[in-house]
Amino acid sequence: MSSEDFSIRVDGLSKRYEIYAQPVDRLKQMILPRAQRAAGRPARNYFSEFWAVRDVSFDVRRGETVGIVGRNGSGKSTLLQMICGTLNPTLGTIAVNGRIAALLELGAGFNPEFTGRENVRLSGLLYGLSEQELNARFDAILDFAEIGEFVDQPVKTYSSGMYVRLAFSVAINVAPDVLVVDEALSVGDEAFQRKCFARIEAIRESGATVLFVSHAAGMVVELCNRAILLDGGELLAQGLPKTIVSRYHKLLYAPVHSIAAVRDQIRGAASHLECEPGIESTNAGRGTLAGNTPSPPDESWLDEGLVPRSTLRYTARGATIGQPCVTNEHGRRVNVLHAGGEYVYSFNVTIQKPALGVRFGMAIKTTTGFALGGATTAANAGEGLVTSPDREYRVRFRFRALLAPGVYFLNAGVTAAEPEGEVFLDRIIDAVMIRIMPDGRRLATELVDFDVRPDVEMAALA
Repeated sequence: MSSEDFSIRVDGLSKRYEIYAQPVDRLKQMILPRAQRAAGRPARNYFSEFWAVRDVSFDVRRGETVGIVGRNGSGKSTLLQMICGTLNPTLGTIAVNGRIAALLELGAGFNPEFTGRENVRLSGLLYGLSEQELNARFDAILDFAEIGEFVDQPVKTYSSGMYVRLAFSVAINVAPDVLVVDEALSVGDEAFQRKCFARIEAIRESGATVLFVSHAAGMVVELCNRAILLDGGELLAQGLPKTIVSRYHKLLYAPVHSIAAVRDQIRGAASHLECEPGIESTNAGRGTLAGNTPSPPDESWLDEGLVPRSTLRYTARGATIGQPCVTNEHGRRVNVLHAGGEYVYSFNVTIQKPALGVRFGMAIKTTTGFALGGATTAANAGEGLVTSPDREYRVRFRFRALLAPGVYFLNAGVTAAEPEGEVFLDRIIDAVMIRIMPDGRRLATELVDFDVRPDVEMAALA
């Protein structure tokens, strides 16, 4: 890649922090090692080392949008701070082509005693704008921020939402060649977030480079050409967003005892994930695939760490539900599902007493508890089963995962007709937790995919 083709080049980047057990050790480190060397003895360190980032290398092409994902403490923010120049690396080099605008944290660089108006001018000058450029864009900055008369109040009186409005407005109005965002938009209200992402899209379309950290996997898959996975300060893998996000989730939900093994597995497969030069993600937020694109293979798998912590079981009244699980078309247990794939949700039910009008049911809910849908084995109790004691049933519900990427929960229940009406013999809330993986081929625009098939043809003019 020539020097004109890249926006960011990171080579062997490392950041080390010195951790002192007690304040006096810092003083010892300043004095004693010199004395020890002067006396001909090996110098001793009075601190322990912590490498927040270790030997990270990658390039970002001009006009590319790259997402950085990783667990908390993986070094994402430290990496962005070094790229933006607010933190000096211990080892390695960084090269950035063009003007860089960064939104690393709320109001970074703002003086709390200055008014919003004064801080806009200060920040604009720090970004490299001339007085003439700043004056030309000043009204646009204030209009986007929408903080009204508070612009003339000290920013120390601002709410977190007002902080981020003003900081983001400055960053995106300096016409950056490189825009860096570190989860700062998560504090804004929904309407402002939509406004911000629309502006980010416009910046991308203008040919600028965008580098951002986000825990929202769907956003990374939708917006990015490429993604990078960090863990423990190490770059584990980089490649197409969907693939990287899948590995990130596998690491995020892995049991503590298996994290090292998952890291090794991801690291070992990293060579197969790299994007070839010039190859972009098929979605990259710029449209959808043609209708004749073949469906990807089922990539579902079982994540042992994806276990609901909100499971609630009703008091049993003559039945017991057991072994709820989701399986793929080959009968293998899975809980990380491929969008659009076909699966079976099943559970066992043991009936301990005679019962009439027995129906088995399931439901799927969002993380907020909103019920998206469900099904029963009979339309009403009158069409239900008549059962005798000690009967066991295996109940199966076949379904397609026609949902947006995210986490969902499955319920299981069994009801019977009794004199007082239909009652639950047993019920489990949040019996199974599933995750729908992002899919760049998804044409649906909302939470539920109704399998709408668009068709556009040229109409003849009269």
